[in-house]
Amino acid sequence: MANKVFSSAQAALADIVQDGQTLAVGGFGLCGIPEALIAALRDTGVKNLTCISNNAGVDGFGLGLLLETRQIKKMISSYVGENKEFERQYLADELELEFTPQGTLAEKLRAGGAGIPAFFTKTGVGTLVAEGKEVREFNGEQYIMEQALTADIALVKAWKADKSGNLIFRRTARNFNPMVATAGRITVVEVEEIVENGTFDPDAVHTPGIFVQRIVLNATPEKRIEQRTLSA
Repeated sequence: MANKVFSSAQAALADIVQDGQTLAVGGFGLCGIPEALIAALRDTGVKNLTCISNNAGVDGFGLGLLLETRQIKKMISSYVGENKEFERQYLADELELEFTPQGTLAEKLRAGGAGIPAFFTKTGVGTLVAEGKEVREFNGEQYIMEQALTADIALVKAWKADKSGNLIFRRTARNFNPMVATAGRITVVEVEEIVENGTFDPDAVHTPGIFVQRIVLNATPEKRIEQRTLSA
């Protein structure tokens, strides 16, 4: 078995990233984002990227780093409300945006990872989301066809991995990460702990190692809080 553990995020990305690629990136807001991998991707200088992600982080953190350096040409997202630079670039026609309902985005990634080319959903029928898409009737209801999403590279954040790449996610940080992990041609995972093979109870594994090609240890991620709410 090839060694999946790399010494750093930079080493894990150096020979696989290039201009014009499509990347799928896990996370929801700032929860469960692959912080070190995103920073390493920025440092490679690759450009004209298409990024599939629920959102684009915030100004100065997460995928917001890649927006600041103009490395992203297109976002496929469901929410962009916390990033002023995203808004500025989009309104100035400097950034392409494919808006996708959140559940549809998750299913497009899941379908891509499962080898399903497309599916039908009621979400978006009769709205701008349906423009240019096939509409079909099932049991008297209209549905639109959505095509699956896959990526050249998937960047994933998990809590723990064993050396074979079996992954365990922690609570809400799981979010989009399992779907992203299956949708990438090459999946690179950032984890807080790497353990020996055989450590995990097989029933505790969320994503099997067959989907994971590279693992990076980031034992002390920043885990920035997007919005802090305190009660009196």
